[in-house]
Order: sequence, then C-alpha cells, then structure tokens
Amino acid sequence: MINNIELFAGAGGLADGLEQSGNIHLLASVEWLKPQVRTLRNRLESKYNITDASERVLNFDIQRTEELIHGWSNDSDFGSSKGLNKIINEHSVDMISGGPPCQAYSLAGRIRDKNGMKDDYRNFLFESYIRLVDYYKPKIVLFENVEGMLSAIPTGEKITELIRKGFDDIGYEIINDLRKYALLDLTKFGVPQKRKRVIIVGVRRDSPSTNYQNILNYFYKVLIPSKFSEQKTVRDAISDLPPIYPLKQAIGRQAYDNSSNINGHTSRFHSIRDQKIFNLLASDIENGTNKYTSADSLKKLYYEVTGKNSNVHKYHVLRWDEPSNTIPAHLKKDGLRHIHPDPKQMRSITVREAARLQTFDDDFEFNESQLANFEMIGNAVPPLFAKKLGELLPDLFKYIKENE
Repeated sequence: MINNIELFAGAGGLADGLEQSGNIHLLASVEWLKPQVRTLRNRLESKYNITDASERVLNFDIQRTEELIHGWSNDSDFGSSKGLNKIINEHSVDMISGGPPCQAYSLAGRIRDKNGMKDDYRNFLFESYIRLVDYYKPKIVLFENVEGMLSAIPTGEKITELIRKGFDDIGYEIINDLRKYALLDLTKFGVPQKRKRVIIVGVRRDSPSTNYQNILNYFYKVLIPSKFSEQKTVRDAISDLPPIYPLKQAIGRQAYDNSSNINGHTSRFHSIRDQKIFNLLASDIENGTNKYTSADSLKKLYYEVTGKNSNVHKYHVLRWDEPSNTIPAHLKKDGLRHIHPDPKQMRSITVREAARLQTFDDDFEFNESQLANFEMIGNAVPPLFAKKLGELLPDLFKYIKENE
C-alpha cells in the first residue's frame, strides 16, 4: 500500500478514487472549508468504514504549516487537533497528493476578474504545498490543477516555472514539457465531460546517476495511456435518473416537482422566463433547427430577454450524445450553461446530475446547501480518473525502484 497525505482535499473526489483503487492508504487529508470537510468525513466513514475520519480529515489552513504539522488548540475557526505528525504516527509518507484551489489559475476566473486574478492569494498556496513536501519528503508528489495554470503569470513569471523551481529546490523533478505531457483530456479516461486538467507528478531525486526525465516519460507515455477507455456521454451518465418537470404553478421558490428521493436530485428554482428559454434552446437542438447554436445567436437571445450585453454567451444545453461541457464551481451561481437536454424538463442540471458527470457514485452523499454542493462537485477531481491514477501508481513506484 502507498501511504498518502492529501492536501486541499475538497469534498474528496481524488481521495475517493484513490481509495477505490485499493492501492492507496490515506494517512490524513487537509481541507479548510467546513462543508467539504463534513462531506469527506461522511464519505470515508460510511463507504470505507474509516472510523477515525473526523481525526484524519483535518479542518485547517495549510498556510499555518507549523501548526498543521505539530498541532493546534482552541482556535476560533478550526478548534483543536494533535496535528499531522501524531496522526501519521510511525507511518512512512510515500506520496503527497492534491492541488491548490484552481480559481486563481482558471481562464474563466481571469476573464471575470478585473485584475486577471493577479492579486489572488491562492496563486501562491503551492508554496505551502511545497513546504509540506519538503518536510515529509515523500517519494512522489501528485499535483492536480486546471489548464489555465499553464498560462498564469501573477507576478511576471509563469506560475509553472515557480512551481518547477520550488520542487527543484527541494530535490524533486517534474516533466520538462508540461503542456505536451501533463495536460490530460479526461474524456479519454471515460469521464463524460470535456475537462482538461494538468497532472504533475514529481519524483524525489535519490540517485545522481538516474535520469528522472526518463522515469517521468514512462509515466506519461506508457502508464497514462494504458488507462484510456471508451468515451462516455451525457446520455450514459444521467439518462436513467428520474425526470423532474416544472410545476404548473410555483410554490414560493419551488418551481419543480422535486419528489425524487435520490440524494441531490432536486432542481433549483428557475423563473417562468428561464423555463421558456430552456425549452426553446433544448427544442432547437432536439428538432435539428439549430437556430441558437452559435455564440452570437446566444448572446443576442440573452440581450433580448434581459436587456443586458455579455462578452460570453450565457446559455448552453447539454447534448445527449456528447460529453458534457466542464462542470465548474461556478455552477453554484446559476445553471444557465448546464441546461438539461430534455426540452420538457426546462431546467438546469441537479446536484446529482453534476455529480454523475463528475463520476461520483450515487452513494457519495452531498448533504450541504445546494450552493456548497455545486461548488465542491465542480472543484473535485473526477473519482473515476483518480481511481485509474491509483491503479497505475504501484507500477510507477516499481519502475522508479528498478531504475534508481
């Protein structure tokens, strides 16, 4: 078993998939947002019978590294914990996984922010990540983030070069050409969603005679492609879920027949105006008229119904026989870019449908507010992809051992 500490754990998409692989032992995980912490703890307890999940999932700010390692007490936000060292006890740390919050690196976030997210403190959370890697010195690190990380330049120097230098300074090597090798299209792994993510594997340099670029090339060129699988679609992911139709008359903020007992499968409120737009757009695709499939036509429609101009088109209907567009944390704001493909349902996707498109199993429960649920699902690593990473990591460790 590979002993792992996970940082920036979120709701646990990465942890869940690695656990499913049967090869990874979660020593501890760290997350500072409370809804995500509660969700991950519940998953580890209910699915994997990890009875000390409340201790192993630390609710804390990773920037307070010394306290995180050695413990803290009576904090007004985070309570008390004995810290990572005592939780890990005598176990070796073979791997540290996780990726800092991606909003500061995301292309969409930089477009919306007037300063291009240059002032966002989250640009530099990787420094706390590297401090913990330097302290525990695992054999490998598994670092995940959005495609926009490859082009983010918060201080005049590319963030990827800062990360590369940070790892290099503490004795770890990452692949030279990140865009060519580390940018992965998750549709190739059976995730029913157009989602590209940067997966950086770092290997601790223990032998001066070893070519670690060759080891990393083996990971990206041989091991990663071995996990490619058939492309999955929106139909594959959500078509078997019960339909949710609008009520003839809304009851307060309830506009749909939300009678399903499936966790998270209830629709958010949409006005009559939005319902009509959703029906129009989904019918346009279903009937093959395709009047509203261009960005310009969708911008024009948005102006006609709201009187507002937008630099990006606000509406997108999922296509039954294609992967979904990316499930983002922004889904918490509205569902206009994730409209259900059935014209009769006249709604955006539910929490459960978003979770399905992210490959969460139906027994993975999301019990927080709808806003928090959408956010944590959008920020997650798809568990199916994480499971496949977990399945090939023993081969990577074996290859490293054979070539050092």
